[in-house]
Amino acid sequence: MSEQFDAIIIGAGQSGPFLAARLADAGKKVALIEKEHLGGTCVNDGCTPTKTLVASARAAWSARHAAEFGVVLTGSVTVDMKAVKARKDKVVGASVKSLTDWIGSLKTLEYIKGTGSFVSPTEVSVDNRVLTAPQIFINAGATASVPDWPGIRTVPYLTNTSMMNLDTLPGHLIIAGASYIGLEFAQMYARFGAKVTVIERGARPASREDEDVSTAIREILEAEGVTFLFDTTIEALAKAGNGALLSLKSGERRASVEGSHFLVAVGRTPNSAGLNLEAAGIKTDERGYIPVDDHLRTKARGIWAMGDINGRGAFTHTSYNDFEIVADNVIDHGKRSIAKRVPVYGLFIDPPLGRIGMSETEVRKSGKPALMAIMPMSKVARARERGETQGLMKVLVDAESKQILGATILGIGGDEVIHSLLQLMVAGTPYTTMMHTVHIHPTVTELIPSLLADLKPLE
Repeated sequence: MSEQFDAIIIGAGQSGPFLAARLADAGKKVALIEKEHLGGTCVNDGCTPTKTLVASARAAWSARHAAEFGVVLTGSVTVDMKAVKARKDKVVGASVKSLTDWIGSLKTLEYIKGTGSFVSPTEVSVDNRVLTAPQIFINAGATASVPDWPGIRTVPYLTNTSMMNLDTLPGHLIIAGASYIGLEFAQMYARFGAKVTVIERGARPASREDEDVSTAIREILEAEGVTFLFDTTIEALAKAGNGALLSLKSGERRASVEGSHFLVAVGRTPNSAGLNLEAAGIKTDERGYIPVDDHLRTKARGIWAMGDINGRGAFTHTSYNDFEIVADNVIDHGKRSIAKRVPVYGLFIDPPLGRIGMSETEVRKSGKPALMAIMPMSKVARARERGETQGLMKVLVDAESKQILGATILGIGGDEVIHSLLQLMVAGTPYTTMMHTVHIHPTVTELIPSLLADLKPLE
């Protein structure tokens, strides 16, 4: 016998719990199924713990550079990794407890610990139970991709998840992948005091970014002791003591590198394989993502897919926005969609990167008549006063409508400052409005009008 619910949610990341709560508040009987932990990647082994570690790494960096600011510290600066992990665990634990207490307080919501999979388009099995509902929402997320390199199963490799259990300082941390996760861990552990080598099969870090931005990112990390090996592929791995020995190829050259720890950060794989989607009449794309329309509906009637698993964002903020859109459609009978959602994300190295809209490369490919301005952060008084002048600001606008097409801020406060341009972009406000607005001095944002005043045709 199947158990009747009004709604079933598979996965408790950044969409599931919030949608479950909204549905429960609307008087619906809801089943929330989660096989591991509430909060998903963000709370448990993504945003919350890594940014807590970034803060500890920043403190270590500040202590080592104190003399540059006239502050004298006696003795060498060391990092207690057990204390660093304990602090991280405390922050994560508080977030998980808050979420757990909240979900537990909702009377018509049942939280079920287990693995959910489809039996039919309206039925989901979990352990020895079969649940049925007219509405089913998938928020099963994604996990770290691990390539099938020869020997990979013989070495104690790490992912972003298992890195969260590390409470010792690696002697030599080797990272496969120079994208966002790999770069954050690279700088973080270099600041903790580890030797760090990053292996990237491409020609530059953060290849999604424009070349000048990638170059600036590389310079920032290399200045802190991170070693990059670009245009390099991993051919095989072997165990070396408690670590790993990697056989590498770069062009016709072959080499090897040995590390005490090996982190795989080469992308994410959607958790769709174990859902038995065929029983629901759903087919994934070639990468394993569940196709959805602009309202997050799958091709199966009464089934939605939110968050990383739908391939339409893969960020905490886009996952939460997915919840808002689905709730608006399903509960409030609105018409919100992701059709006009502006791409926006950050890279949380120090200084951070904030990105919105189109890159210079994308604007050039589009053929749009555009204007562009670039300013090095060394021209920003606040950056000079803080002694952090690395990076740059770049903005692109439509030459005809004067509306912002995209922007990049790599520098002090970049992840926060970028939002002032985002609001203009979403509102469709011409850039001249901000250019003619008085800003507080001394701030980073006050230089945005000066940046906009220097716009020139994109040739």
